Amino acid sequence: MCGIVGIIGKGDVAAQLVEGLKRLEYRGYDSAGIATLVNGHIERRRAEGKLVNLETLLATTPVTGHIGIGHTRWATHGVPNERNAHPHASQRVAVVHNGIIENFRELKAELTAAGHVFESDTDTEAVVHLIDHYLRRDMTPEEATAAALARLHGAFALGIIFTGHSDMMIAARQGSPLAIGYGDGEMFLGSDALALAPLTQKISYLADGDWAVLTTEGVTIRDRDGQPVKREVRQTALSGALIGKGQHRHFMLKEIYEQPQVIGDTLNSMLNPACRTITLPELPFDLGLVGRVTIVACGTSYYAGMVAKYWIEKLARVPVEIDIASEFRYRAPAMVPGGLAIFISQSGETADTLAALRYCRAQGQRTLSLVNVPESTISRESEATLLTMAGPEIGVASTKAFTTQLTVLACLSIALGRARGGIDAAAEARLSQTLAEVPALMAEVLRHDDALRAIAEDIAQARDVLYLGRGTGFPIALEGALKLKEISYIHAEGYAAGELKHGPIALIDDSVPVIVICPSDELYDKTASNVQEVVARGGRVVFLSDAAGVERLGTKALACVTLPEVDPFVAPLLYAIPVQLLAYHVAVAKGTDVDQPRNLAKSVTVE
Repeated sequence: MCGIVGIIGKGDVAAQLVEGLKRLEYRGYDSAGIATLVNGHIERRRAEGKLVNLETLLATTPVTGHIGIGHTRWATHGVPNERNAHPHASQRVAVVHNGIIENFRELKAELTAAGHVFESDTDTEAVVHLIDHYLRRDMTPEEATAAALARLHGAFALGIIFTGHSDMMIAARQGSPLAIGYGDGEMFLGSDALALAPLTQKISYLADGDWAVLTTEGVTIRDRDGQPVKREVRQTALSGALIGKGQHRHFMLKEIYEQPQVIGDTLNSMLNPACRTITLPELPFDLGLVGRVTIVACGTSYYAGMVAKYWIEKLARVPVEIDIASEFRYRAPAMVPGGLAIFISQSGETADTLAALRYCRAQGQRTLSLVNVPESTISRESEATLLTMAGPEIGVASTKAFTTQLTVLACLSIALGRARGGIDAAAEARLSQTLAEVPALMAEVLRHDDALRAIAEDIAQARDVLYLGRGTGFPIALEGALKLKEISYIHAEGYAAGELKHGPIALIDDSVPVIVICPSDELYDKTASNVQEVVARGGRVVFLSDAAGVERLGTKALACVTLPEVDPFVAPLLYAIPVQLLAYHVAVAKGTDVDQPRNLAKSVTVE
């Protein structure tokens, strides 16, 4: 989703704005721009496409100024081109915006009738002209902004600068996240702490409805009623160094290879290897009293929740409902008071998931979030938070965030099982031990990279690809198909293997690769039977199993990948890696933009 950076500095800020925008590239974007005040007047530079295009423009037509705002845009209203790129501006005001102004059509009609001329197709330009309209009435920038904010409907984060005010920037937040950074005689604004990491580690987050006036002296924050408020200033742990790809060609591959380390880090926060027990952070509710669990998430996080449903129902014997966040609250589900609602989001800012959290709170649910960003809105609005320790994930297609989510959910499932009496101490010790072995086993799985690259060359020629799995292998099949779609643009679908005869088998012919997730567990024979059905119809099977499974069925497959033999409980963590690598190598073979695939955003902060 769109990214915002703002700086009130001591010297020219253009280069710093661009560096901040580079740290927001992972969110996804299709144009970029900056605006500064030069001798008190607004100067803009905007470019369609990647940031390198903006850098080229700035090299030929540089801008100066010690105050400025920058933006990476992910198109909502209006096609991605220079005309629609941010910042948008009039002679008096320049604005960058993340979110959607729902009533922009009404505002545009009103302002056009009042003589304002619109130059873009965006909803954001309505904000520019609305503030300008009030400035023309001799209001101060603060007064004009407050009057404009009162009329905006929707979700937004705004960064605003004004002609003639070289020591003032205004920020506002409703729904979309926005952070303020504190420096020595400098102030900063960003969509997240990562954008500001090279500049400061002192961060505060605006609450919904807040708007703030930044100057070199500090910041004044007001709530939606205009009353002065204080927001906690936190020390962020994010490194100030620009995050690099290391020896890897893409961030996605780097993040795939980081999984043994980050899974180990995540386990170390919850698993005691000496006692082979799980100890969660202190929770404000008793897991032993949880009689029903609701899991809400989007995309890859939803598939992590699907795996958790299998785990929790088996270990804790507690019924689990899982729903896609964008559908959940619109069906107004009936909820038993006192149930536990779990929300999974890498960014902690996913708009649909946040809305579902607020619905569940209103329905009397205990709320627990799984996020990768401790300062995020979802974390702050939950009763309790379990952190994944993935570190910054730059590639749009989630990899290490997914497996760290699975790791935390596995620990939670064991803890819930013990609290509810579904498993005893011996079972907890056995499952904890299998989890402790996962990082080393992941490193072993990564050695199949070359083999998967060779398989990918063949799959890259396909138009359609199917993924099959049973039990916890079914969500991994769904995740594998999603990864392939996201970054290679090949049509792919994941199915529960038992559903094959209920329709999908009609798609099978010798042009359709079928990726089968099939560990040697209690469901192996049933999945193997489905593989036989695929082979009989000419389907080209890529078979992911352990040595015993490959020995039994490997001759039927186009290609096999032999994974370590593991307890079925941890199989999803290991089988996630080959489907990630397969999607990555197919995308590379097709020449797509692996880290920033078209039309996608890392953090979806609008509904």
